[in-house]
Amino acid sequence: MAFTKTIKNKELLNVYNDCVGELIETDIVQSMDKYIQHGDITCLDHCKNVSQRSFKVCKFLNLDYKSAARGALLHDFFLYDWHIPGSHVGLHGFRHSKISLKNAEKHFTLNNKEKDIISSHMWPLTLRPPKYKESFVVTMVDKFCSSNEIVSHMYKRYITTPFKSGQSRLKKTIRK
Repeated sequence: MAFTKTIKNKELLNVYNDCVGELIETDIVQSMDKYIQHGDITCLDHCKNVSQRSFKVCKFLNLDYKSAARGALLHDFFLYDWHIPGSHVGLHGFRHSKISLKNAEKHFTLNNKEKDIISSHMWPLTLRPPKYKESFVVTMVDKFCSSNEIVSHMYKRYITTPFKSGQSRLKKTIRK
């Protein structure tokens, strides 16, 4: 599953691009495309998915959609391949939000909502709950996007592709 643009309206897309343009055009943010996040989707594509969806929800709810879009774009700005043992210290799920915030603060000026979005997006796995409505929106959208990306990958891996080749892993698993 690759990144799919969720904002179809050109005028709304221009507003979104005004919010995140200065971030997304940087080489450091583009470097997130080197790392796989969920299944076969890159960290950059995942963050774009979360960012665009969070922007739309916050715009609809009359919340701070700019902070939501920016914070969501940087919420997984940890800049390593978490699938490789030794590429990071500690358990990724518990630590990467702090690492992402540290990296984001190093490269960009962030407001308090953006910082909270990045640092709290793993709630409730991490015990730090979101302080702002926008942070809660991004947290929930991240869960939705992550689940969708994982299920899509599993569907392709275990159902679609194997059936095309006649070698279904699912059939073998069920027979055992």
